[in-house]
Amino acid sequence: MYIVSMKDSRKWQVIYFEDLSGYSQSFEFVNNRNAREKAKVMSWLAQLEQQGPNLPRPYADLLEDGIHELRVKLTGNQVRILYFFCYRDFIIVTNAFIKTTDKVPKSEINLAKKCRTNFLSRYNENILRRSTNENA
Repeated sequence: MYIVSMKDSRKWQVIYFEDLSGYSQSFEFVNNRNAREKAKVMSWLAQLEQQGPNLPRPYADLLEDGIHELRVKLTGNQVRILYFFCYRDFIIVTNAFIKTTDKVPKSEINLAKKCRTNFLSRYNENILRRSTNENA
């Protein structure tokens, strides 16, 4: 499980979604950016971690059905990182992509929903807290 933890005083904990094989598309997307772009994405994930649902537009927005987007501009490209909130303390980052159309593609939103369904079928609150050492 890939966990982003920027500060000890965090309100939310950001986690990259992994499929059953342990692959995380969103982690790979961020990790494959150059150092400058990766630092910028990580700083926005830190803002999301601190502000949660209070991170305002134009930096974040609700797309539909509990799927949100983090909006980051990297060297002229509009990057979108999709995520959802769960169990009062967690933000699950599902997928990331370079936006090439006016609207977020429905296929990306549907992928985020599938990731959410998969994640919630494998992790209840107790399992998630134990696996992230939340109550250790």
